Amino acid sequence: MPRVKGGYTTRRRRKAVLKMAKGYYGSKHTIYRTAHEQVMRSLRYAFRDRKARKREFRKLWITRINAACQLNGIKYNQFINGLANADVVINRKMLADMAVNDAEGFKALVEVAKNAKPKEKVVENVVVLTTESKAAKAAKKAEAEKPAKKTATKKTTKKVAEDAVEAPKAEKKPAAKKTTTKKAAAKKDAE
Repeated sequence: MPRVKGGYTTRRRRKAVLKMAKGYYGSKHTIYRTAHEQVMRSLRYAFRDRKARKREFRKLWITRINAACQLNGIKYNQFINGLANADVVINRKMLADMAVNDAEGFKALVEVAKNAKPKEKVVENVVVLTTESKAAKAAKKAEAEKPAKKTATKKTTKKVAEDAVEAPKAEKKPAAKKTTTKKAAAKKDAE
């Protein structure tokens, strides 16, 4: 079998890593092995911090909005809730920018938030009827019969005990449908 040389692909890959490692301290920007280690770590940090940057900026915006709200005599949560009630849709980035650069505009928004009436919450009554599986019914029936048959003979007690053991085994079968409509529940009650 002929000898296969790496050719230029290995050199290109290594040069790309060294290019990414430009400006690193010491041998981390000249020696491939240390450069590769540092580049891999740096890429992990970059991935993590792209996510963290979004969190940090949101915190900064909220801090700026809160400071401006306190200058105008309102709490941050009351301000945000008031804007939501008034159907004003402005994100926190824009609100923070207004708080820093446009104090008059922000003050107008504070007045809108203060005068907003709270929205009424509409809660619908939802009724969900559930039916027990046959196995669960059998287990309940066996539990109900146990105290009643304490005076029974040994054979009947043994049979009740066997039924109680069989009922949990039957529970392992998945129920076809747990929820039913009102009509189906009424039909089962009629039976």
